Amino acid sequence: MKLIIQIPCLNESETLGIALSELPRHVPGFDVVEWLVIDDGSTDNTADVARLNGVDHVVQHPVNRGLAEAFMTGIDACLTLGADVIVNTDADNQYCGSDIPTLTSAIVAGEAEIVIGARPIDETEHFSWIKKKLQHLGSWAVRMASRTDVADAPSGFRAISREAAMRLNVFNAYTYTLETIIQAGQSNMRVISVPVHTNEDLRPSRLVKSIPSYVKRSLLTILRVFVIYRPLAFFASLSGIFMAIGLIAGIRFLYSYIDGSGEGHVQSVVFSALCIIVGLLLLMMGLIGDLIATNRKLLERVDVRLQHIERDRD
Repeated sequence: MKLIIQIPCLNESETLGIALSELPRHVPGFDVVEWLVIDDGSTDNTADVARLNGVDHVVQHPVNRGLAEAFMTGIDACLTLGADVIVNTDADNQYCGSDIPTLTSAIVAGEAEIVIGARPIDETEHFSWIKKKLQHLGSWAVRMASRTDVADAPSGFRAISREAAMRLNVFNAYTYTLETIIQAGQSNMRVISVPVHTNEDLRPSRLVKSIPSYVKRSLLTILRVFVIYRPLAFFASLSGIFMAIGLIAGIRFLYSYIDGSGEGHVQSVVFSALCIIVGLLLLMMGLIGDLIATNRKLLERVDVRLQHIERDRD
C-alpha cells in the first residue's frame, strides 16, 4: 500500500519547510509514504524549498492556475505514481501532520472512501466570530446539498482512496473543498469526518480575502454543483414556483370572471400564461439537464474503467 501526501503551494517558501517537518514518513497500514508538492506558478523558491526538505515529487505549473487546478494536478500525479490513498494538506502548517494516521485509518479499514478532517472551529482563536458562524452555516449548506454528515466542509485536510480520486472532477477554479464533497455525496461515495487538531496561524488566509467575497463564491459554487449533479430537482423546484404563481393568478381571474368582474383582470390572464410558460421551460431545462447528467455519469464510469486498464497494463 502506498500513501502520497500532497501539498498545493503558491509562494509558500516561508512556511513550507515547517509544514514538511511535521509530515510522517511512516503511517500504519502503508508500506510506502511519499510526499508530493504542487507548485502553482510560484514566483519565489517554493520548489527549491520542497526539494531541500526531501520531497519525493515536485510538480510545477508554469503560471498560477488556482487552488482547485493545483489540487487536481496533484490528484492526477498521485494516481500516476500509483498511490492507493492520497492525503491533501496545506503548506501553511494549519493542520497537524500527526493527525494523518487518523485520516487514513478509516480508508485502510474499508469504512470510507473520503475522510475530511474537522477542525475545532469554535476553539480556533484566529477565526473571527462571524467567520466561525459562516463556517458552520456553509458546512450545513454542503451537508444539505451533498447528503453527507461532513462537519467542516471548507477543510482542505482530507484523505481520499484511489477509487474515489479517479472519480473526482473539479469544475471550479476557486476552490475544490465544497465541490468535491457535494460531488462525492451525489455519487454515493462514503464520506465521513474525523476530528483533527490545528496549529498556530502562520499567515492570513489567501482564500478568504473578504467575508462577503468568500460567502458569494461559496454560494455560487454550491449552486453550480447542485445544478450539475441534480439538475432535474433544481429546475423542477423553480418550475413549481412559477407554475404555482401562474395557477394562482389564473384562479384569481376565473373567480373574478365568475363573479362578473373579469373584464378588469385581463392582465391576470397574461401574467398567469407567462408564469406557466416559464415554468414549463424550466421543467424542460431540468429534463435536458438530467439527460446530460446521466451521460456525464456514464462517461465518468468509462474514465474510471480506462484508468483501471492503464494501471493493470503498468
